[in-house]
Amino acid sequence: MWESMCHDSVMENVSESAPLQSVDRALHLALLLREGKQFSVQEAAAVLSTAPSTAHRLLNALTRRGFASQDRERRYVAGPVFAPEASRVNTGLLRRLAYPVLQELHEQLGETVQVMTLSGNNILFIDGIEDVERTLRVGMRVGDQMPAYCSAGGKAMLAEMSNPELERLYRGGLTPWPTARFTTLNALKRNLATVRRVGYGTSVEETERGVHGLGVGVHTPSGAIVAALTSAVPSVRFRRQDVPAYVAGLTEARDSLEEVLAAELPA
Repeated sequence: MWESMCHDSVMENVSESAPLQSVDRALHLALLLREGKQFSVQEAAAVLSTAPSTAHRLLNALTRRGFASQDRERRYVAGPVFAPEASRVNTGLLRRLAYPVLQELHEQLGETVQVMTLSGNNILFIDGIEDVERTLRVGMRVGDQMPAYCSAGGKAMLAEMSNPELERLYRGGLTPWPTARFTTLNALKRNLATVRRVGYGTSVEETERGVHGLGVGVHTPSGAIVAALTSAVPSVRFRRQDVPAYVAGLTEARDSLEEVLAAELPA
């Protein structure tokens, strides 16, 4: 009788430990993603000391719940759950409202224009328009992610954060990127101070070689940052004297998008 009770107790503990272990592993991955870590399935398996199939199952579960997403290289990065609370606006709504604004901006600037949001410490490209008639143009990246600190639009959104917020967002350090200009949070903070002063972000071949970017932040009716509008210009066609015209076009487009957002969202 006693042996039977002991056996039943052991089996019960084993059956309970398996799901608890899975939860613990998933939470471990989620916390690392929040800190800016990126994983392939094999890398996640190594971190967890488990089989790739187990890591893949956990990453898929995190993706379904918004804790993870995949970039264009199919690596797992922080998902929309980790975006600042104020910036969580339905991407479908944002895409619908932004597209007419992007059309007008594209006609005015004649370059690739895009709208993006924050996803953890990455930017997520929501929509864009490129000039298909130009042989030399910057391709749009709908659905792609990259570190926010490299992007003109990402900097415009990060500049709205306080230093403590930035420190929490980058508690794991800046995510490495091949063409990044900054390697430390302090260097990024100094640049963001300039972004706040001038009112727009810049990217000088920081997202990729041969591309200059300019970006402005888009706000909800309450004043919270929700997105960014950017223009991307091939470096060989970019002229510093054209910056005021680009910024004026982006600012006008931003004002238009904020106006339609105000009609859709509560104050």
